[in-house]
Amino acid sequence: MDTIRLGTSGLEISRIVLGCMSYGDPDRGSHAWSLGLDDSRPFFRDAVEAGITTFDTANVYSDGSSEEITGTLLKEFARREEIVIATKVNGRMGPGTNGAGLSRGAIMTQIDASLRRLGTDYVDLYQIHRFDPTVPIAETMAALHDVVKSGKARYIGASSMWAWQFAEMQHTADIEGLTRFVSMQDQYSLLMREEEREMLPYCLETGVGVIPWSPLARGKLTREWDATTARSGTDEFGKTLFRQAEDADRRIVEAVGRIAADRGVSRAQVALAWVLAQPAVTAPIIGATKPEHLADAVAAEQLELSDDELEALEADYVPHTPTGF
Repeated sequence: MDTIRLGTSGLEISRIVLGCMSYGDPDRGSHAWSLGLDDSRPFFRDAVEAGITTFDTANVYSDGSSEEITGTLLKEFARREEIVIATKVNGRMGPGTNGAGLSRGAIMTQIDASLRRLGTDYVDLYQIHRFDPTVPIAETMAALHDVVKSGKARYIGASSMWAWQFAEMQHTADIEGLTRFVSMQDQYSLLMREEEREMLPYCLETGVGVIPWSPLARGKLTREWDATTARSGTDEFGKTLFRQAEDADRRIVEAVGRIAADRGVSRAQVALAWVLAQPAVTAPIIGATKPEHLADAVAAEQLELSDDELEALEADYVPHTPTGF
């Protein structure tokens, strides 16, 4: 597995990031499809053995149990200094003003809670889990700066928001002499390309790494359009996505299937190879609940699509209303 710098920062990550939302207590939080500790163990072992060094979770995933499982299993299979752990803050984790959001109190409270669950002294990348319009940007950026200066996080990143909001946060950091975001975790796939309008060009221009979530469009790109899975039936957040331009999206899914058949590879490999070929993308975040999910992700890194194949995959895309903010 190749590694790559996250934007122009010094942080080196694997070309594929393992998303850990799939791992957590199914009886905690809202991810009934998540895998518990014992069922998660093979995926962490196989990821480390495949050369994946970077693992992304969030405090809200399965009500904190994703962080617990991530921390426990990474200790079993890897040395702390050889891996990159990323987590997030913003969502509701408890009552009161410090239980959610991006205020100074919430950030300071939640970083300590995440470190306890992960069983580590620091995270490599601490990300804000969406924009918080209720807190002054300067307060959020100053708190994140202090988290970095305290040694509890080494870099900071952001996730899905409008490009103008991200630019404003970076500008605030610049004028106040505070730590800047080194990454943007946004939704990007063959079925949702709206970030190509503003966010991705901004990230390319300013040296921000891009680690997109849902590069397989919640699995829509990996199977026939009308097929369903256990997760698709219980994934409440996923049900809010991919509900527009369905005729165009179906044609894109069919194009993925044709190219996969011609190449003799899986649909997932084709869809991921397209994301990896995009100049702004540093490393996509993939979920894995079956062994072939990891195998496909690793294989996609080596799959090079031709110009004609890239054009065929992109030809049917139509504008969408951005989702997932």
